[in-house]
Amino acid sequence: MSDMFVEKFRGLVPLYLEEPWQEADGIALVDLDAVFEELQITVPLALREFLHALGNCEDLMEAYYYFWDPEELEIQDGYLLFLEDEEETYTWGILVDQSDVPDPIVWRRNNATGEWINEEGTFSEFVFDMLDWVFSDDE
Repeated sequence: MSDMFVEKFRGLVPLYLEEPWQEADGIALVDLDAVFEELQITVPLALREFLHALGNCEDLMEAYYYFWDPEELEIQDGYLLFLEDEEETYTWGILVDQSDVPDPIVWRRNNATGEWINEEGTFSEFVFDMLDWVFSDDE
């Protein structure tokens, strides 16, 4: 399987942290696959490669919102959950029946109401847009 997104995700380290990407910033694919097998979940390629590239990079994984560690991924309401805001008001996920899509659409759940809203972007688009917003100078 080719790396569709890995290099783009690795490029986020020098872009936002102004230091070179290092192997320690990511998680080995064999380790990720072992976790996913133990959890008995299928993870879309883009999310798998994001965790492979940046799963140990706390400055990006916990930049305003909190990407879940691989062993924390869970399925609720038919969604594979992967991200939560700092107030735990919203949770983001991907439809489980879209797990075989390389870069599926992201959905956001309002945790108070349980309502899901389509974010109208794929996982990779969502990540790049979110981090651009978090690290923008318009604070």
